[in-house]
Amino acid sequence: MTWAISWLALIDTRPEYKEARRLLASYHDQYGDEITFIPGGYFAPMFDTREHNRATIHKALQMISEMVGNGYRPQCLVAGYLDAENQRFLAADEGIHVCQGQIWSQHGIDNGDGDGGICYPYYPSREHYLKPAQGAADFIDCVCLDGWTCDFLAARREGFQGGFNSRLGVGPIETVGNLGKEAGRREMLDTTAMHFDQGRALNGFGWVTSIWEVSIGHDEDLTWWLQAVKDKWPDTQVMTEGAFGLEWRKHTPNNASLNYRFDAKGTGAPGSEKELEIQWFMNREFRLGLLKNWTMGGPAMVIDLTRYDLRAHEPQPPQREWSLMNVLNQKAIRPEDKPMRLGQLTPDDQRRIYARYPELKKLA
Repeated sequence: MTWAISWLALIDTRPEYKEARRLLASYHDQYGDEITFIPGGYFAPMFDTREHNRATIHKALQMISEMVGNGYRPQCLVAGYLDAENQRFLAADEGIHVCQGQIWSQHGIDNGDGDGGICYPYYPSREHYLKPAQGAADFIDCVCLDGWTCDFLAARREGFQGGFNSRLGVGPIETVGNLGKEAGRREMLDTTAMHFDQGRALNGFGWVTSIWEVSIGHDEDLTWWLQAVKDKWPDTQVMTEGAFGLEWRKHTPNNASLNYRFDAKGTGAPGSEKELEIQWFMNREFRLGLLKNWTMGGPAMVIDLTRYDLRAHEPQPPQREWSLMNVLNQKAIRPEDKPMRLGQLTPDDQRRIYARYPELKKLA
């Protein structure tokens, strides 16, 4: 496991926090767990400057090394969100090449918005943390990871649109906390299957991740989930964030070969309609989302086309909105975000899509 500790928890002198820090160090010694820092409680760039976040990260990493002892150094940072410049700093100055630096598809929920990225590992561009680097000139040597594997159908929603939770998926807080033990645990496993069954067949590997706040509980749900995963997919490896990211980095030197594909039908959980099917295509140049009613044989509609070849800019002063949206976005919060057929896209966008996925021409 990877444990992320906040700044205040690092410096608090009360006995409970001293004991928590001692326990974390013992988990590393006994189990090989990774102990690292979480700046700003997931939302550091939304509420503080890049410069102050950078200084805090540097100090905190030193304190964690001292806390664990024996020359320990974490292999990753858990950040929720982290701007591109601080991910570059993390790699170049701190020698850490893995960062849980984005929350995929989050918008209108919690304390920060960040839709528009890729839900599997990629190297970010210096222009924007959600944009995969296009080449050597904008490349950051830091593997950027999602933190919450969500049900693809639920995740297309804006916040709690329609009374549903867009973060429904592997996380027990959103599933068991909202749906109860039986339905919640079933949704945790069904979402896992989106990646370990069809996702693995399409991509050659499946990856799920779940960050949760220990203070909220759900330990039993996570224990149940891990045992269920072991029973159903016995070759699954449970790795720390740092170990996983570095293993991916070893096999993937840049974004040129990125070609993630997902094909998921609704699980039947609230917000994940059983009659709907979503397909995602994610690569260095763009991400494309298609949605259709598979029970009625209706046309596949484009609900998202986010181009990564276009210039992108992060906000400079702290603010809530850190999304990357351009042609069409799945959250449908802008006037232009209207589902359309592939054949209704501009000729330029159609050429771009069919050059990579010629089989999609038949859906135009």
